[in-house]
Amino acid sequence: MTTQHVTECLQELGMSGYEAKAYVALVAAGQPLNGYEVAKASGVPRSTVYETLAKLVARGAAYEVHGADESMHYMPLPPTSLVSRLRRDFDSSLESLEDSLASVAVPPESHLIHNLGNREQIMERAADVVSGARRELFVSGWPDELTAIKPLVRRADRAGVDVSVMSFGEDDDPVGKTYCHKFSQPDVVLQNLGCRLLVVAADRAQVLIGGFLNGDAWGVYADDPAVVLVSVEYVRHDIAMQIIAERVGPEKIREFWTSDPEIARLRSDEGLPALALKLGGAAALAAKKPRRRAAR
Repeated sequence: MTTQHVTECLQELGMSGYEAKAYVALVAAGQPLNGYEVAKASGVPRSTVYETLAKLVARGAAYEVHGADESMHYMPLPPTSLVSRLRRDFDSSLESLEDSLASVAVPPESHLIHNLGNREQIMERAADVVSGARRELFVSGWPDELTAIKPLVRRADRAGVDVSVMSFGEDDDPVGKTYCHKFSQPDVVLQNLGCRLLVVAADRAQVLIGGFLNGDAWGVYADDPAVVLVSVEYVRHDIAMQIIAERVGPEKIREFWTSDPEIARLRSDEGLPALALKLGGAAALAAKKPRRRAAR
């Protein structure tokens, strides 16, 4: 990590550019510095360096110490202590903001559904949904996507959120109540769906649904109760099927899954669900799907 990057991070957390540069110079020196030495090491103009150092002292990021000749020198708050203090201040500000926003927010007159056009947008919105969970969180997806949001899912779990995860692949580092999709195997599910489907639903209030295949991605975010309900029930029923399969036994499930004509009918549209999502719904799907001939 470069000095420039550290300086930019400190600025993002509230320090001015001069304050960040002066603090980094103090940390890098390893010994007390006077104002002239800080200006020389940091690039902060000598005309403003003492004002800058005074601001660092006021925010508790640096200390004044008297040298042997009674001249004023400065030492930094140790980096670990500074990070801890910034984290506490930031968390406190967020809690205050959360309470204040809740007190002024007006329930929306309509519910939101908006499209997401690429992987970055989808994963950022998924992170938002996970971070917003306070009571329960349902997550279903493939390791490629689950790995990206797992730190946030784990944080939610540690905060007391009831976390349920369906993983379409082995998970050596499970979080919350994690279930691996074995019936059918993930590669069969991928063939049936036509994409890696990610579903993240929080508190029965908001959901992120995304589809991924190779470099392509598409999805939606919604707080519409109907969309959220269907998404939660999709994950819950998928988890229930895995539990039932474990209890009944894999051979019986496999026999039923491959021989029952109604199950076979439901599995006959491999790849079409994802195609409908990508192309924009039933009309686009109908244009792509061959029409059946009428019985004579």
